[in-house]
Amino acid sequence: MIFDLFTTFFKIGLLSFGGGYAMLSVIEHEVEWNQWMSPERFTDIIGLAGMAPGSIATNSATLVGYETAGVLGAVSSTLGMVLPSLLLIIVMAAFFYKIHHKQWVKSTFYGLKPVVTGLIIYAAIHFGLTNKQTEWLTWHNLGSVIILISAVIAIMRYRMHPLPVIVVSGLLGIAFFS
Repeated sequence: MIFDLFTTFFKIGLLSFGGGYAMLSVIEHEVEWNQWMSPERFTDIIGLAGMAPGSIATNSATLVGYETAGVLGAVSSTLGMVLPSLLLIIVMAAFFYKIHHKQWVKSTFYGLKPVVTGLIIYAAIHFGLTNKQTEWLTWHNLGSVIILISAVIAIMRYRMHPLPVIVVSGLLGIAFFS
């Protein structure tokens, strides 16, 4: 089990790109494929991982590992997730320094932006809805949309700092969903 966690998260860390939120759908697929936990429990893990400081992908790996195999599972999953990035950064930094000014490199990064954006939007929609929910128009979703729109307006139009927006959103969540 410990080795399976390490290799699974090593593979995710090596082959995924776009940041933690973009990796969530890959992590979810592996968790379901290996039957490590229920989809409902995985959603709870993602919520907890998102509240903790650091990368949501690394936090998710740690929590999935802990839930699956205790402390050794958490350490194994975390190392599996972080090790590929560390090794790739060291190797790529040497090469990228020599080619970063070339147009094909810049074009490649511009081409990856829409894919990463799409993965993040998918993760937001997927985890924003209640598990296995068949109806889109519910009071729960309406409350979530109101909080979302309010937060976006506060940050983009009124240039509020994200921290008070997060606190107010949490208080609105308590008001709407308690």
